[in-house]
This record gives sequence, structure tokens and C-alpha cells, in this order.
Amino acid sequence: MNVQNLSDYDLHDVSNFEIISDYTLRIWFDDDTEQVVNFEPILYGPLFGPLHDLTLFNQVELNQEIGTLVWPNGADIDPTVLHDWPAHVDAIIQRRQK
Repeated sequence: MNVQNLSDYDLHDVSNFEIISDYTLRIWFDDDTEQVVNFEPILYGPLFGPLHDLTLFNQVELNQEIGTLVWPNGADIDPTVLHDWPAHVDAIIQRRQK
């Protein structure tokens, strides 16, 4: 990928979140938008698979320094991917299920 100018890309940070049901978070961003994200379909593999343990999943925190959500086992997702979740979720699911 040839990136000509980073200013051509909108980068976003997570500003807040709430757990609204099992594996589902409402996430607010620095541009005053929000996404409701169900993470259950991507909870596969060595990093995200352990988050099937709801106790671990619910330990999610906002790391303000990097502007995204993090879990105690080191899992995190790029905040811009979270912001544009509908555009990325299918590819993430396919990658995680391999």
C-alpha cells in the first residue's frame, strides 16, 4: 500500500465505552460518533479466543494513551477499525476463524 499523505486518512480515538450486553460494547469516538460492536464473532485465536471468558472480556479498559480499548491479556483493536467497524468486521471474522 502506497500511503501518499496521512492527512488523507481519518484517524480516530475511542473516547468512552460501555458494556451493553455479553461481548457487546457501545463505543464513543473523538468525533462524537458511536458504534455498537458485538465482538463475539471475532473471539478466535490465541489473543482473542481467551476473551470468550466473559469475566476476562468484561475487564476491558480504555487506554487513553493509545486511544483504544485493551484487555488484560494484551488484546486490543485499532481505534480506527472500531470506528469503521461495519467496513472491517467481515474481513476480521474471516481472518480470526482460520
